[in-house]
Formats: sequence, C-alpha cells, structure tokens
Amino acid sequence: MRPNIIFIMSDDHAARAISAYGAGLNHTPNIDRLAREGMRHDATYVTNSICTPSRAAILTGTHNHVNCVTTLATHIDNRLPNVAKHLRNAGYRTAIFGKWHLGEGKAHEPTGFDEWAVVPGQGDYWDPAFISPEGRKRISGYATDIITDMSLDFIDRCGEEPFFLMCHHKAPHRNFQPHPKYNHLWADEDLPLPETFNDDYANRAAAAAAAKMRIRSDMNWEDLGLVQPEGPALRAGELMVDGWFARKVPELKSGETITVVCAETGENHTFDDPQKFAEFRYQRYMKRYLRTVQSIDENVGRILDELDAKGLAGNTIVVYTSDQGFFLGEHGWFDKRFMYEESLRMPFLVRYPPEIAPGSTSKDIACNVDFAPTFLDYAGVPVPSYMQGRSMRPVLEGNTPDDWEQVAYHRYWMHNDEIHEAWAHYGVRDQRYKLIYWYNDDLGQLGARPGGGPPEWELFDCQEDPFELKNLADDQAYNEVFETMLAKLDAKMAEIGDVPEHDSAAIRAARLDRAAA
Repeated sequence: MRPNIIFIMSDDHAARAISAYGAGLNHTPNIDRLAREGMRHDATYVTNSICTPSRAAILTGTHNHVNCVTTLATHIDNRLPNVAKHLRNAGYRTAIFGKWHLGEGKAHEPTGFDEWAVVPGQGDYWDPAFISPEGRKRISGYATDIITDMSLDFIDRCGEEPFFLMCHHKAPHRNFQPHPKYNHLWADEDLPLPETFNDDYANRAAAAAAAKMRIRSDMNWEDLGLVQPEGPALRAGELMVDGWFARKVPELKSGETITVVCAETGENHTFDDPQKFAEFRYQRYMKRYLRTVQSIDENVGRILDELDAKGLAGNTIVVYTSDQGFFLGEHGWFDKRFMYEESLRMPFLVRYPPEIAPGSTSKDIACNVDFAPTFLDYAGVPVPSYMQGRSMRPVLEGNTPDDWEQVAYHRYWMHNDEIHEAWAHYGVRDQRYKLIYWYNDDLGQLGARPGGGPPEWELFDCQEDPFELKNLADDQAYNEVFETMLAKLDAKMAEIGDVPEHDSAAIRAARLDRAAA
C-alpha cells in the first residue's frame, strides 16, 4: 500500500525553537512526537535562506538558478513540472493549504494540486484572506487554526485514495502575532540571552556588520508589540522602507532616555541604559515569536490525533520542517538570509512507522532539494532526471549509502535588499567546515540592488567554532582546508550547473604568492 504523505512546513521556525532539538527555550510536545516516534534529522540545510526561493526548491527539487526563483521578487513559472504533478499523475490526491508565496495569478498560482487555498503574499494572522480556484475570500479566525482546519477536512474527504498534503503555515513569520491563549507563557520569566548577542562582528566578512537585522536597531514597533508614536524619525524611528508607514524602534544611545508603550496593556517602559533596552527588545521579540510557535505545535497535534483516530498513522509519512532557519538573537540578529548556521539549518522531523525507527537521529547532510525526490521514492514514483536532489530515504531508514555526498550548497542572490541589506554570497558546508564567498554583486536580479563591499572569503571550522566567530580564510595553517573546500565548491557548482563568480585558478595563485612572501 502506498503511503500518504503529509508535509507540514512553517515559516521561519528555527530548530532551536523546537524542544526536540534540545535548546531548552520552549516546549513543543506535538512536534516532538515526530522525533520520538520517528527521526530528528540534525543536518538539513536550505539552498537559499529566504522564503520564496526555498519553496521553489522544495516543490521542484531544483536549485534556484534552474527554477529561476532566485529572490522574493521572482515568481515561479507554474508550467514547470513539480512534485505534486508527478504524484497526482501517479494516482495521489494532492492539496496545498496556507502560504504559497510563489506568485499570484494564472501564471504563478499552484498547479498540480486537486485542491488549493493559499494566502496572498505573507498573509494575515487574523481573519486571513485566501485565494483558491473559486476566487478570494476572508475567513474569520486565526491563520494557523484555519490552515489546519482545511488540511483536516481534506484528509477526511480522501477516503481510500493515497494523498499528498502540503500544510503550509504562515507562522511564525514576522510580525509575530500569537494567539491570546498563549500570552501567559513567559509572562513572569525571561529567556536566556544568546552567548553571541553582543557580537561586534570582528574577524568576519564586512557583510556581517553591514546587515540591518539587529534586534537592538532594526526591528519595528509591531515586531515588538509596541505602540508606534507619531512624529519624525528622531522620535518615531526611521522608516523601514520609503513609502511604508512602519518605522524602526530607535536604538538607544548613551545619555538618552526612551519610553515605549505596550500595545496590549498600555504599560509604559522607560530606559536610559542602551544594553538594558536592547535586552528588553530581545525579550519582547522572543516571547512573541515563541508564543506564535505554540499554536503551530498545537495544530501539529491536531493532525497527528486525526491520523490516530482514522487509523492512518501507520501508513502516513509526516514531515515537519520550516522553509529555512532563523536567528533568535544569535549575533544580535533576527531574520535569516545568511549562510551562517542558525539561518542555514532547517528543522526536519519525520515519522513513518513501517520504515523509520522511533527515536532515531541523523547527521548525514541533506538539503531542501532532496525533499521532492524523497516523496517520490516513498510513493514508488520514478525520480525524474531534472531533479537535482537525491532521495533521503536510505538516510531516514538508517542505511546511508557510502557514496552519500556530505556537502550542502547555499546561494543567496538578493544582494543588498532594500530592508535587510544582506549581501549576495554562495558556499558549501561539509560535516566540519564551511566556505563562503561573498561576491557582493546584484547581477541584475529582481529585488537585488547595487552596493556593498569588495568580494571576500570566509572559512569556518564549525566543530571548533560552532558560533562562527573566527574567519580562517586567510590563516595559512588552514590553507589545505581552504583548498579542499574550494574544490568541493567548484565540484558542486559544476554538478548542478551554477555559474561561479570566483576564479579558482587566480585564487590559488594568489594564495601561493602570499604563502611564499
């Protein structure tokens, strides 16, 4: 009997915000069930740490230079083949509910699905609009609950047919809006400050310091559940983007005082210490974020309970993941985009009782382009030659092949984007080291902008330096490691057909000259 496949994906859910991963920040008992009754995969990496491109890679099994969804401003050509089309053609009933974010209109809306209802753009947390073949309508309620309601209704109507369901939550994407029933969580306690919260970005490429993703200076009033005051930038903060009403909460400088107002309670909070105010912002951010996560966990539980009640648990693959990682105050940041570990690593938990051992874990490297081939493999459908990923099935079943490629490739194209000013880069990570090339060029990509600094290399020893605080690219003691990682980068780019912006021969010659000097 062919298995049903349920793919549950949230937006910006860091692995550290799932208790099965052991960070101790929160408790997610329902998501943890998947780890307890299946596998927690510890080395799943995104090929482009940003929403739209990651979703395209998952759907098509291809890298972004192939599916042409490179930035938030590029939309999928829905005439392309995708995993849902293959499964539907093989007799699966297919559906997607929730966040799509791959474009709207006839050229970009979901194809390959028997049923679909998706939120426009990022969607709303409360009373969200949905677009479906029947048109657009708003549904009263909380988005995470509604998306789950749609998913459960689809499961109930599938009968004996095998089904493929993509349940895509918009949560916990900013601006974080938790359901009120979880507002009590962490009301009387604070979360631990990350060890790297006060990072000064020394010993890193210039891109780290240039990014506008700092909790202390780049979050807006709504992010933190605070009342945005009226007035000019000196009082209300600078505009996030010209033409938007949203402003950033000003960074407090030494000798200044600021009073902010809680949007829910009206309580005033006054600060004259910049560090205390930065930590206050961190607590506001994290508590809102984690409370929003709690509704996702609740609704994962609803789906698992429904499978139990209908007797489907034993023949249903259930995957929980996020479209990428997310910074939870590490290096003082929120958001994603970078190839640094917190952003690069995706959570991936999967249960399939007949073939995946309960309580198992794996550190074999996999990427989001591997998801589609995995689903096809389990469904008994041939993996088409255009897909660039590889089925994770042997890894999930504890039979990793000897020729499994322990390399992840990442490329961020949206250079110097208007809001975050994150610079373009690509690189590879193996089981110990990470090599990043900051080519810092917009290359004419939609949504990218000129600017930034000259190209730079970064090399990190992720075993000895897990927080990636020391760039070893120019350390002669690591010349051999650099050369090995450069060869892996070149080989991977050649394999997938991506075009390099670096010249390896020139780089090797320059490094030899420097070593001889």
